[in-house]
Parts: sequence; structure tokens; C-alpha cells
Amino acid sequence: MKKRHEQKLVILSVGLLIAFSIPVSLLFNSEREIFGYPMILVYLFAVWMISIIISFVIVKKYDE
Repeated sequence: MKKRHEQKLVILSVGLLIAFSIPVSLLFNSEREIFGYPMILVYLFAVWMISIIISFVIVKKYDE
């Protein structure tokens, strides 16, 4: 894997560290619900799913 693709994965990791930090996560801790689920659960699982998709694309597309 090339150096710049490894850098993309490091940037993704830093972004996830920020996205899953307590202050950012608590922004979505409200009484609102989406399809019957609390907003914070929807946020956490959406970020998790998007990160898996992005990392899969990076690894699959640039694996050499």
C-alpha cells in the first residue's frame, strides 16, 4: 500500500477519534428519536457504518 493511502487511513482514524469523543457525541444526546431510536444511537451507528465503507473503499481501491 502506498504512503498516501496509509495517510488517508490515518486521517480517517483521527476523524473517528474526534467524532466518537464525548463532547461531540453529547451534541446528539437529545430526546428526539429517528424511527424509534434515540438520536445518539443513530449518530454512533451512522458514523461507524460510514467509516467502515470509507475504509473498505480505500483498502479495496488502492490495495496494490
